[in-house]
Amino acid sequence: MDYRSHSQPEESAPSPSLDDCLKLLKGERDEQRLAGLLVVTKFCKGDDAVSLRKIYDAVGPRFLDRLLRTGLGKGINSGNSSENRDAYLQLSVTVLAAFCRVPEIASSEDMVSKVPPILELMLKESGTSILEECYEFLYLVTNATGDGVTTLYESGGMKVLAFQMSTFADGSRLMELAIRLLQLMLSKLSLEIITNDYLSELSTIVTVVAREFAVLHNALKFESLHLLTAVLSSNYSALLHEALRVMPDSKWSMYMRVGVVAILQNRVAPAEKLQALILAESIVSIKGEEWLIGKIDLPDIQDSIPSDRCLLLVLESSRVEIAVLLNELAYLKYEASKNTSSTAESFFSKQRNVAIAFSLVEKIIRLISNIAESEGGLIDDNTFMKVMNGLNETIGVVLEYLQDAKEHERKKGNDLLASVRLVGRCANFFFC
Repeated sequence: MDYRSHSQPEESAPSPSLDDCLKLLKGERDEQRLAGLLVVTKFCKGDDAVSLRKIYDAVGPRFLDRLLRTGLGKGINSGNSSENRDAYLQLSVTVLAAFCRVPEIASSEDMVSKVPPILELMLKESGTSILEECYEFLYLVTNATGDGVTTLYESGGMKVLAFQMSTFADGSRLMELAIRLLQLMLSKLSLEIITNDYLSELSTIVTVVAREFAVLHNALKFESLHLLTAVLSSNYSALLHEALRVMPDSKWSMYMRVGVVAILQNRVAPAEKLQALILAESIVSIKGEEWLIGKIDLPDIQDSIPSDRCLLLVLESSRVEIAVLLNELAYLKYEASKNTSSTAESFFSKQRNVAIAFSLVEKIIRLISNIAESEGGLIDDNTFMKVMNGLNETIGVVLEYLQDAKEHERKKGNDLLASVRLVGRCANFFFC
């Protein structure tokens, strides 16, 4: 292959048609195919699946494989100059990413087999343009087939992501693609396996995504929230919790608090607020109840957040969540049809969610109790009274639920046990 032997057509020359390019791509010589690919990149800009399929079928997977290998310095003509190899790489990655916009091509064995060399290339390249196309390729392949996800993981994808994500600009296309790749791996693979294999890398990724969760104000903020919640609230997150607990740099937990406050104090969907509460419960489990209060000391966070804002928002949001969920649980238990699988699934899901809200309220009770015993100045009297009123309202809702259960002669259930425990802990705090 000799990339330099094909000069660009003069500006006055008529633009070649797709058919002209297809003829070159079907040529017998590599020079013809290269010339065709150089021109055909203008047909790869959009999502014209029909044209992309014709181009892919014309050039063939074997030529694309040789082009990539040559660019990596592994082909027969690996002795080509560095300038030539860079040109081959750029051309190869551009057309591969374009072809993968067609799901049938992205899910093919030929494309899955290119995941390892693309990862190898990513570790060597620092240019934003080619790196973005590499991530685009990986995302399209892994989104199209589970084999792509498995290959990405087994080829060291977690190491590459952990190494590079901290260098990406906040909210950039590269960061967005990296987060989506992580979501795909988490959806297809066991978090237990990922944690055992890549605990250090996963810890690094959490700290990076925590910053995105705090500083962004677009859809990627919610993507970050979902990723963090999935990772930190899993049944297999104990090792990750411990790794984060002993991490010397605690900025990540401040970023988490900024993000949680932003979600809870703004008008967002109830499901997103529930996700924020689940995440908050996980962080409190890692950092302790004191995480709910304190000054935010981050140079890149300009908005001033009162030290008690997170505490009050978490308590109020938990109270609202408990009221809604207990009402829905009562309906499912006493009025809805009990013979459908969807009813049972919904019931257990709401039980899990109300347990999260209960846990947060219990942790707030413990925090306030410790503050009261130490007579410290972590919160002022006004905040203390707001918390006490919030706890009173919450316990009132729980007592109504228990009274409803009594009237229906219900004495068993995890939800009832949790409700009695919460009332008991609150009563112990108020009267001791």
